[in-house]
Amino acid sequence: MKNVLLLFQIILSLAVVGLILIQAKGTGLGRAFGSQAYHSKRGVENLVFRSTIVLSVLFVIVSVVSQLFI
Repeated sequence: MKNVLLLFQIILSLAVVGLILIQAKGTGLGRAFGSQAYHSKRGVENLVFRSTIVLSVLFVIVSVVSQLFI
């Protein structure tokens, strides 16, 4: 069981890193509170954003569960 959780955790971590790397660039900390902050995400950009959130939450859940099986 622990090996399955470890493998799942590795796959999730690689997927999260990949999704973060393909997200649109251009909104740094300097522009976070400017007029660009009101730009809404559409289409593929929204899908990548939401997928990153879902996979990140799954990664945290799998990490906590794997610690319970030590």
